[in-house]
Amino acid sequence: MRPQATATQMIDDARVRVTRFDFAPGAETGWHRHEMDYVITAVTDCHMRLELPDGTENEVTVPAGTSYRRDEGIEHNVINAGDAPMSFVEVELK
Repeated sequence: MRPQATATQMIDDARVRVTRFDFAPGAETGWHRHEMDYVITAVTDCHMRLELPDGTENEVTVPAGTSYRRDEGIEHNVINAGDAPMSFVEVELK
């Protein structure tokens, strides 16, 4: 069993929910499905392993200060695949 990432809710209002995720090396979010469109901005370099429902795994690196967005419905488990702590901020669009 992997350690869990720490989720710190920063804003939750009528328009957005903003959460910071902090991962020790090897930590994971646990399986989840995104119920809203969202944007991720990397605070640190993020070396992620994404476990997908079909059993596949993707490894991606999101450099510090960069962002990406995804539509609602994504289901995955996010794991810190690097050897340093990683952090990102997720903005969910209500």
